[in-house]
Amino acid sequence: MSDSSRTALRHRLAAIAALAVLVVVVIVTVVTILDEPLRVVAQGALLVGFGAAAWFALTRAGKSRAVAATVAVAALVVLFASAVSADGPVVASMIARIVALAGALSLARYALGTTTTALSQAETPGTPVPPAARGVLFMNLKSGGGKAESNHLVDECEKRGIEPVVLEAGMDWLATIREKAKSGVDVLGMAGGDGSQAMVGTVAAELGLPMVVVPAGTRNHLALDLGLDRDDVVGALDAYGEAVERTMDLADVNGSVFVNNVSLGLYAAVVRSPEYRDAKVDTTLAILPQALGPDAEPFDLRFTGPDGVEHRGAHVIQISNNPYGSTVATQTSRPRLDTHELGVASLVLDKPGGAAAFLACLATGDPTRFEGFTSWSTPTFAVTADDPIEIGLDGETRVMDPPLHFSIRPVPVRVRLPTHAIGYSPAARSLGWRESLRQLWGVVLGHPSTFDA
Repeated sequence: MSDSSRTALRHRLAAIAALAVLVVVVIVTVVTILDEPLRVVAQGALLVGFGAAAWFALTRAGKSRAVAATVAVAALVVLFASAVSADGPVVASMIARIVALAGALSLARYALGTTTTALSQAETPGTPVPPAARGVLFMNLKSGGGKAESNHLVDECEKRGIEPVVLEAGMDWLATIREKAKSGVDVLGMAGGDGSQAMVGTVAAELGLPMVVVPAGTRNHLALDLGLDRDDVVGALDAYGEAVERTMDLADVNGSVFVNNVSLGLYAAVVRSPEYRDAKVDTTLAILPQALGPDAEPFDLRFTGPDGVEHRGAHVIQISNNPYGSTVATQTSRPRLDTHELGVASLVLDKPGGAAAFLACLATGDPTRFEGFTSWSTPTFAVTADDPIEIGLDGETRVMDPPLHFSIRPVPVRVRLPTHAIGYSPAARSLGWRESLRQLWGVVLGHPSTFDA
């Protein structure tokens, strides 16, 4: 039996075991509910109450936040006390089911081949390409707290025959990149944040050159969606050797390229805060109650929704280079970067208690249930206002004169990935429970699982 046949057999056995464990857990749970329905209902109500109070605490200030936080803590304490006071067999059964579900999940992930280990051992999706003949890597040494410097990227480049170019304050970065790109190099790379990646992507697409993404920024969302290991800064340089190549769209707003997203309204207000860089979480939580509280006014943002209706005012609008995933688990990454469409999401809170209602829908995994939340994909989008619009463009705050015109540029950029890269974003390899069960059953029947690259 070949290695591939043995791997397929192991995946099939894991899928059978995962489904069998799941069936047993469901049966035991049903029996428990029938045996002690009141306890199960009470614990479920306490969980819902805890979640609602916790979200309410995030969107209120002063006494309202204190009361909500107190209710959340009280619900958690009562829930814990309820579990502790339960009969020994009941607690043991609950723990056993949790452990069994965790085991079933691990088996399912192995069977579907969506684990990081499985994907790193599989072929990286893309077209094989030979090593670069004359590669260059631009570096922003300040980005990501100095990741390029701490990883000694200048030395690493010289070891590999890659020309390092350090971009310094006071330089015209875009002009420097364009001038170097026209000097006969065949691969451009960038070690920096996503805003810097957009500059290299702009020039690479203009000149028909491939680019390499080195995750040396703070959050490195682009690297995540390309399926790169964001913790392996030096390993990303392997894309200058034998690699695979894929195309990636470039989005545009009034002539400026962005590789991730542009946020208007609340997020732009958060990023604008001078405290944001040093304390992102604290600053966001401090601004949330005022921005999403019951007296919050929408921002002056006018746009047309997918149904052709004009909206006047919104609390949040996000326009992304390709749509994000459709569930809470996948809304922080994009399944694909080559759909040639923008992803648009808007949030309008025009009723009292709207923020709490929206966050409750978000907590249940379906934000689309909230009337004021809409998401759709489109090749173009426009936003206007009476005054200049503050935006967060790939995480950097900027101000642009309205109207804002968003589109996907007609010429994509070619991106090189190292052959050890996973090559799939979290959204691409997150199948959702319905699709997971369907594909898991397919593995049982001998069909390999599939997901988007």
